[in-house]
Amino acid sequence: MTTEIKLPFDQEYISSFSKELGEPEWLTKLRLNAFEKAEQLPMPKPDKTNINKWNLTHFEKHVVQSEGFSTIEELPDEVKPFIPLEQSNRNLYVQRNNRPSFLTVSKELQDQGVVFVDIFTAAKEHGDLLKRYFMTDGVKVDEHKLTALHAAFLNGGVFLYVPKNVEVTEPIQAVFLHDDPETTLFNHVLVVAEDNSSVLYVENYLSTVEPANAVFNIVSEVVAGANAKVQYGAVDTLSNGVTTYVNRRGVAKRDARIEWALGLMNDGNTISENTTNLVGDGSYGDTKTVVVGRGEQIQNFTTKVVHFGKNSEGYILKHGVMKDRASSIFNGIGKIEHGATKANAEQESRVLMLSEKARGDANPILLIDEDDVTAGHAASVGRVDPIQLYYLMSRGISKSEAERLVIHGFLAPVVNVLPIENVKKQLVDIIERKVR
Repeated sequence: MTTEIKLPFDQEYISSFSKELGEPEWLTKLRLNAFEKAEQLPMPKPDKTNINKWNLTHFEKHVVQSEGFSTIEELPDEVKPFIPLEQSNRNLYVQRNNRPSFLTVSKELQDQGVVFVDIFTAAKEHGDLLKRYFMTDGVKVDEHKLTALHAAFLNGGVFLYVPKNVEVTEPIQAVFLHDDPETTLFNHVLVVAEDNSSVLYVENYLSTVEPANAVFNIVSEVVAGANAKVQYGAVDTLSNGVTTYVNRRGVAKRDARIEWALGLMNDGNTISENTTNLVGDGSYGDTKTVVVGRGEQIQNFTTKVVHFGKNSEGYILKHGVMKDRASSIFNGIGKIEHGATKANAEQESRVLMLSEKARGDANPILLIDEDDVTAGHAASVGRVDPIQLYYLMSRGISKSEAERLVIHGFLAPVVNVLPIENVKKQLVDIIERKVR
């Protein structure tokens, strides 16, 4: 079964849009081919979540016009807390809805050959480099309807490239601000760390408006070359009324490391896929995820680590809290392919439900096609322990304050071990706001 796409756009529009941006011919062709494929490709089918009635394909506007910012001081007050003071004048990109709105990159990084630009500037000024990595080793155009639509309607994003042997010691941050209710976002983030390089990248998706029915289609690709290290932090805080598909995928080559620190705090319905492909021998992948759901939102989180290389290590750690009528599915998949000897796949997923009508489901899955490996999993779903609440309340603490302390204690095993301090601090503040 395919989902009909009813859009006020056609191939002529896509071709015209691409040419207006000055994109190279290869990207225009990719867009047109993707649009053609989108008509026939099926929708993704997240396990145990029916998305047939979700709006992930219908939108009226492709781009909205937004003013840029000349200085950090001009940024909205809602954005400033996400930007550490020591970073504000170093390496920061701000996108407002669909428009690149602010960029600063240190001279040191520029002298080292590091490229940090919006995705459209990358296409014009670094076209051959972008073509080498854009939707090639990571997310493919023809995986399903949403990846094809993403490629066809790409209207935002950022490109970060670190050359061989360059160790970036300063954090690099992107903020994607959503402050126009008519915004439709097809955002692409591409992070490439060549051999023997390292980088710490942090991004924030932030809504300051609540639209009626917005569509956000987000894809991130991370490529870590031999012996490279990428730390990727993300805090998503999109509002109710935004239906989100987000696909973050990494490819780790020989002895490379990819570490994800994800705070998934959206208030609208969300499908989240996070996959790390450990293609090289000795490669390492670690995904730590914190989730808080509230209201009546429905969320599906699939975290997957696929082992192709020998002696590869993959770890998944996810804790989530569901309030009110919110529901979530946590799928954890450790896949060890034939030939990945001495691989180690470990995962833990836990969900805490705060009310009778909240729902959570944790599904640990191990798929092993090799004998000489190590693998393990743990999963739990439960409600707040009344004994814990009684103990706290017996000390004169109110019920709401006792629940708040229990929630922080439940999420602490993940939050406290996040490798990125900026993400850790942001999450503590957002969790505090959402659980009160």
